[in-house]
Amino acid sequence: MSFSERRNTTRWIIIFISFLIISLILWNTYTFFQIFKNEERLKMNLWANAQKTLVNADENTDLDLPLEIINNNTSVPVMLTMYDKVISSVNVPEEVLQNEKNTLSYLKNLKNENEPIVIEYAPGKHQALYYGNSALINKLKYYPIALLLIIFLFGALIYNFYRSTKMATQNKLWAGMAKETAHQIGTPLSSLIGWVEILKTEEIDPSITLEIEKDIERLQTITDRFSKIGSVPVLEEKDIVAETLNTYKYLQSRFSKQVSFSYHAPQQSILAMINPTLHSWTIENLIKNAIDAMKGKGTLDLQIEEDSQHVKINVKDSGTGIYKKQFKTIFEPGFTTKKRGWGLGLSLTKRIVEEYHGGKIKVLHSEIGKGTTFQISLNKKVQ
Repeated sequence: MSFSERRNTTRWIIIFISFLIISLILWNTYTFFQIFKNEERLKMNLWANAQKTLVNADENTDLDLPLEIINNNTSVPVMLTMYDKVISSVNVPEEVLQNEKNTLSYLKNLKNENEPIVIEYAPGKHQALYYGNSALINKLKYYPIALLLIIFLFGALIYNFYRSTKMATQNKLWAGMAKETAHQIGTPLSSLIGWVEILKTEEIDPSITLEIEKDIERLQTITDRFSKIGSVPVLEEKDIVAETLNTYKYLQSRFSKQVSFSYHAPQQSILAMINPTLHSWTIENLIKNAIDAMKGKGTLDLQIEEDSQHVKINVKDSGTGIYKKQFKTIFEPGFTTKKRGWGLGLSLTKRIVEEYHGGKIKVLHSEIGKGTTFQISLNKKVQ
């Protein structure tokens, strides 16, 4: 299992555990809510019995307890009705009772909140007690929302801290390794340049030294690439067609004849703001990735096209293809389908295209067993 797959598995486990914890909290909140609702129902039943006692009271009835029960209700709104007319109310705002329309509307709301309690104070004579939720229960309704909001904000804070810390560490590591690589290559490269000059003085076929010089120039380009990592690159107005073709031709001459190369591009120049060294690196990464996907044998087609605002570079291969679920993860650091590989090529390519050149890169199309097309889209230079 690759690093990226392990990370995704861990992420889903954390999400599942978080969902389980939130579900338990919400379930407990709902349970508490029902308990409080039942307790208020019991209190209202006591209140109804106390009201019944008052209605049926005579000179011998002890009214202390019923009055205490009725007077102790200071939080639950109550409306007592007879024949759909409100005859008394408790904990109802005064402004509601001053207007008949408001009173009926308030009564309708109480009917929707709880089932009424029917008080039979005499055979065939009934009163209906309607009551609403107390302030405590109303607050408890919003408790899960507040809790979820707190959990979400806390989770977002941890995620952002973890991501920014991880990205900063990765960036420092990459920049350090790249600059050290450039430094290490520089010493033997200087020596090779000296040896080429010596070879030129000998009776050696000039085409040999010419090819060696091309490779040395390429090594110098690679050194320049690595030295630029961690620094803001300088963008220049360049012809995308010419810059892409130079890299394409160099790679075409150094790969096996079992790879059939083809190239299609407009005849006219297409100007864009790029860093030539880093742009060459992106093209090289995509071509090498395509050849790896074909296991060194197949067809590779590079196409350049344009519209009114963008220039698009398509690199198409006849390799093994990519599953659709991997279209995004393939650009993540550490993701690779090869047995041997760091999984950095496409990640670095994405960073160069999107962060440094302000463009976009994506898997345009892929079919298992038939091949993949990657597309780079860059903004054209406004004429």
